[in-house]
Amino acid sequence: MDRLQHSTRIVSILIVAAFAVLLGRLFWIQVLDFQQLGSISSSNSIRRVWIQPPRGRMIDRNDIIMVDNRPLYSVKVIPAEFNDSGTEALAWLIRRPMEEVAQKIERGRNFNRFSAVTLRRDLESQDVERLGENLWELPGVLIEAENKRKYADSRYGAHLFGYLRQIARKDVAELVLQGYAQDDKIGFSGLEKQYEDRLKGTKGARFEMVTPLGRYAGKYDDGRSDIPAVRGDDLYLTIDLQLQQLAGELLAATGRSGAIVAIDPSTGGILALESSPGYDLETFNGATDPEGWRAIITDPRKPLFNRTVQAVYPPGSIYKMVLAMAALEGNRIDPEKKVLDNGVFTYGRRRFLSHGGRGHGWVDMRRAITVSSNLYFYSLMFDVGFAEWTRYGAMFGFGTRTGIDLPGERSGLLPSAAYYDRRYGKGRWTKGYLVSLAIGQGELGATPVQLATYAAAIANGGTVHQPHIASGYRDTESGRFVPIQHTSRKVPISDATFRLIGESMADVVKEGTGQLAAVPGVRVAGKTGTAQNPGGKDHAWFIAFAPVEKPRIAIAVLAENAGFGGTISAPIAGKLIQRYLQPVLPKPPAADSLRGTGSLQETSPDSLSESLPVIETAPPPQEAPAAEPVPHDP
Repeated sequence: MDRLQHSTRIVSILIVAAFAVLLGRLFWIQVLDFQQLGSISSSNSIRRVWIQPPRGRMIDRNDIIMVDNRPLYSVKVIPAEFNDSGTEALAWLIRRPMEEVAQKIERGRNFNRFSAVTLRRDLESQDVERLGENLWELPGVLIEAENKRKYADSRYGAHLFGYLRQIARKDVAELVLQGYAQDDKIGFSGLEKQYEDRLKGTKGARFEMVTPLGRYAGKYDDGRSDIPAVRGDDLYLTIDLQLQQLAGELLAATGRSGAIVAIDPSTGGILALESSPGYDLETFNGATDPEGWRAIITDPRKPLFNRTVQAVYPPGSIYKMVLAMAALEGNRIDPEKKVLDNGVFTYGRRRFLSHGGRGHGWVDMRRAITVSSNLYFYSLMFDVGFAEWTRYGAMFGFGTRTGIDLPGERSGLLPSAAYYDRRYGKGRWTKGYLVSLAIGQGELGATPVQLATYAAAIANGGTVHQPHIASGYRDTESGRFVPIQHTSRKVPISDATFRLIGESMADVVKEGTGQLAAVPGVRVAGKTGTAQNPGGKDHAWFIAFAPVEKPRIAIAVLAENAGFGGTISAPIAGKLIQRYLQPVLPKPPAADSLRGTGSLQETSPDSLSESLPVIETAPPPQEAPAAEPVPHDP
């Protein structure tokens, strides 16, 4: 009996203990922790808010940050939680037209009513404060801290860096599958577009509890389920910031459209890349500036057009070295053989003038390059032949894209017999077309980046490196630097030929048509060129490299409608070479010395500037249609 009573007492104690635990838990839930769990019971949803990651930075070859990030405040709304009766008040608070706000909310509702849609980016501090004070009356409205770009210098390098824009409607369906939302910004041009996958980072997410009225009710799971954003990878560039800025200043000082591409001959790394006219990158940074946007798209000079990779011009006399190398390698001429340049070349019944008919007298190959004798190369073209002229041009990459890491590059045009057969019909064109091609005119067309690559290949003795702007990136998650691989190939041309060409180009700067590119204490090699322009004044080319003994920089400069290449383009190249090789020297003047005329008469003009070939004038610059974005953000 005693044993039974003892057992009954134990069972009773266990039952009482169990009920005590249950009652204690109930007391905790109902009294002590009622706010959090009460919110859960009264809310029927958990809101996911995407966290935009900072984009990767762009860092120059000297570890200077060229493109960084800074805070940007945006106002967003979740259509499913927003009461349309608050549209007017919301529009007033963020200072946007009510119709615009209503339209964006409706568009977001049609796309995904549970996904936040951006109503306005880049709010000023007073707007943020005013809106924050009234959020309690506007369920579903959020103020998000995002990022916008911060530039070391937003005036230059617009075509190099590029900009972001809101995803276009036609691309939303495709990009959503890649993790984007309809109001995200995406790299649209330049490096921002080329390396979007590396720069964009990975979105994070925070989970919030909301009441049926859409009011914030606390963090879900105390934030333990939140996913942190991962910033984009930093991009390391081959660009030299100081050289890039100087290139922009010098090109802008001419008052002309044009392009500059400077390259490291030993690697193919781009040191500076500038297209003019450019635009201020701040126009598209954060929220698009409507007035700035209108000024850009109405400018007849097409500021969005990247002339470094998209504009195609005849290279003019710069291409003469290709013909000279083909002749030397094929043993078609003794380079010391002298040819009389009397200023007139006759082919059939036609006469072609060289240097206005005045001529340069007796010239050998080296002298012909130095003074840019057209007649010498008219004759040499028929010794070499059309097929070899085309073959050697292809060796240096003419007629094909260089593979530079910028979007929109064009291939230019390298004519061949097959091309003429397609264009004019087999047997319907004559060798008279070769006269213009001999001096870099006719249908021949090249981009500035192609000519910079060509100059670099001559400088380094025949290695054609793939030009590139990014040398690698630092993986954010692992912290490891990952180099980007680029191609290189050797052209089958002898060292002796490159030495002769290099020495001839050095004479161009020492005593020929490119004297204004001279740099004190540095031996510079260069070549002027004039791209004939039927619609106006000729375009001025100049390519160069230095020092001749061990080249560290090669460069191509183009100034549209500037006439003779040695007048404006050559001094720009000289100043850039001086800045890069002698950075301790005082900053050279950017404008005055580019416009002088008196001392320029001492140098003989490039022969092309006064040539009158009768076969066919060169076409105007072939412009790829620049993608002109329509701003989608306010």
